Formats: sequence, C-alpha cells, structure tokens
Amino acid sequence: MRRNKVVGLGAVVLTLGLSLTACGTTEDGDGGGSDAACDLKLAFFGPETGPAAGLGKPIIQGIELAVDQYNDDADCDVELVKFDSQGSPDEAPSLATEVAGEESIVGVVGPAFSGESAAAGPIFAEAGVPTITPSGTNPGLSTNGWDTFHRALGNDATQGPAAAKYIKDTLKAASVFVIDDASEYGAGLAGIVEKDLGDAVKGTDTIQAGQTDFSTTVTKVNDAKPDAVFFGGYYAEATILVGQLRDGGYEGKFVVADGVKDPAFLDAKDAAEGTIITCPCIPDTDPAVAEFAADYEEKFSEAPGTYAAEAFDAANIFLDGIESGIDNREDLLTFVNEYDEKGITKQLKFDKTGEPADVHVYAYTVKGGAIVPESEIK
Repeated sequence: MRRNKVVGLGAVVLTLGLSLTACGTTEDGDGGGSDAACDLKLAFFGPETGPAAGLGKPIIQGIELAVDQYNDDADCDVELVKFDSQGSPDEAPSLATEVAGEESIVGVVGPAFSGESAAAGPIFAEAGVPTITPSGTNPGLSTNGWDTFHRALGNDATQGPAAAKYIKDTLKAASVFVIDDASEYGAGLAGIVEKDLGDAVKGTDTIQAGQTDFSTTVTKVNDAKPDAVFFGGYYAEATILVGQLRDGGYEGKFVVADGVKDPAFLDAKDAAEGTIITCPCIPDTDPAVAEFAADYEEKFSEAPGTYAAEAFDAANIFLDGIESGIDNREDLLTFVNEYDEKGITKQLKFDKTGEPADVHVYAYTVKGGAIVPESEIK
C-alpha cells in the first residue's frame, strides 16, 4: 500500500521527474508537457441513492478517505467520480457505457452489487476498464472471462458454506427454512446454503425486492416449524420480513448475510435482536483496521460501515498504480493483475479469474440494538 512508503533517492528523483512531466510543468515554465496524469479519475459504481443506499454509503466514504489521503501528498490530485446505479441491473449498462467513454477514468471501485456487476461487466471488459468490487459476491462473476474483473473479498461460494456451517455447528439447528429475494446475489447465496444444509432444509420460498407483505411466507415457515430461517437478500426486505415472522409467532433463529449488514436493519427493533449476520468483511474492531477506523471516524463522525475497509483497500490498489506513474487503463490493469501487497483487510492479491487469494468470513450478532462482531467462521 502507498501509506508510509519509503523509497531511495533514485526513486525520489525519478518520481519527481514523472510528476513534473505528468503535471505539464517544464523547465522553462511554458507548460508544454503532458498533463494527462493530473486529470486521472477513479469511479465509484453502485447505489448512492435508492433502497440500497445504506450499503453504498460506507463504500463511497471508504474510497473518499483513500483518495483524500492520497491527494494530501500528491503532486497531481486524483478525482473521485460517482455513478449512482441505485444497485439496479437495469441502470448499470448505460452507466457503464458512460464510464467506458470517459478515458480519464482509469479504474472503478465496484460495481457494488452482483446483479449490476453482471450487467456492467461485459462493457467494462470490452473497454478495458479495470474494476475491483468491494462487495459483489456472486461466484459466477469471475467465470465470465472478464480480465478486468477483480474482487476484494470472498465470494458466496465461501460465505454460503460458512453460513451453513454456523447454522449446523454453532446454532445446532436440525431444521432450516431457506428464503431468497430472487436477486442474483440473494438467490445464488440461498442456493449455496440450501445445498450445504442438505436434508436439514424443510422448506424454501422466494420473495421479491420491494415486497412488503410476507404473510404467505410466514405461513409456510410456521407450517415447517424450523429451528432457523436463512434469508438471502438485502436489508430493506429483511427488516420487514423478520418483523412479520416474529409477529406471526416464529421464535427460532433468523440468519442473514452481508446484504443485511446495515444499520437500517435495526429499524426492526426487538424483532431484529439475536439475528445472525455473516459477512466476508473485517470487523472495524479488528486491530488490523484500527488506524483506518480512527481516520474514518474523524472524517465522517461515524464508525466504518459494511465494506468501507474493503473499498479503502480497493481504491488504494489503483492509487498505488497511479503513484508509480501509470496513467492509462491498460497499464493499470496489468498492475492490478500483478498486485501482491498487504492491505488493511488482508493480503491483496488476485488469481487469474480476479478472485482474492486471502478469504475470511465473520459472524455478527444483533445484540442490544447494535450489530456486534462475534468471531471468524473457520
């Protein structure tokens, strides 16, 4: 990572020369040099508004912190531009085309969600725009042959089995009901959990994004009488669903994943208490992210949210490349593909499909009206 980097005198001279040339400064002061590197941009691609904005906010702020820290020491500032997809696969293609057409955007932190990643991925690949998603977890995203795709966290092929393991080994649930929200993320994750739980699954159901009446699902759950319910989806629906399940008499465990790890889920109040949340995201209480967490809280007056640290790491990979003198997508893609440095969340290195070499999944519990880190699921 670029922080606290120590370089020799030769490297300093070389870097100074690159900076002067890149910023359009010449020895006689006529400004005749290229200023391309002074106009570089990184993009956030994901929900800034809409029903999933709560998950987009900490990602945006993690990127902002990285860019601001970089610009504090840089001769040429990098600009952060935001493309608000609202997390929608329908919005993603036109926005991705806009990104692809703006050559000054040399890297994208995102897309944030799996569905929009699937929709935008081919466009980024065609244009050679390197992307690092800090939160998109559908396993199929890395199997499309997009050499521009990278993921800064474990996918659902690791989170799903971890959730199933927690349900079986920690909760000791003998029977489980599995629900998904029909999204690329939710349905994919729920399918993995269902497969791993095997005969313990006593029923399944599918809801829709934006749905508010879950009475049919509540009836199915009550008929199955499971020890645990697993929901694959996002916090907007989970907040309502858990309330209706509790009101309908369900008293077992409610287990969800990273799409629900947002403070808005706590709007369910007592109904949310005891919910288990799995996430391939490092807790902000981990010593590895202590300095980042302190800087984040100082800047934004709140603790880092879900995937803020992963977004910070992703942005800093791009910024390390820019700091080394890279000013174009092609060379930055090569840099990212070959990256192997310690980040704050993990060792940051990608395999040939863009998957991270280092993967961790953690369990969180809603306790006392807060989402509290519990432990890593080994």
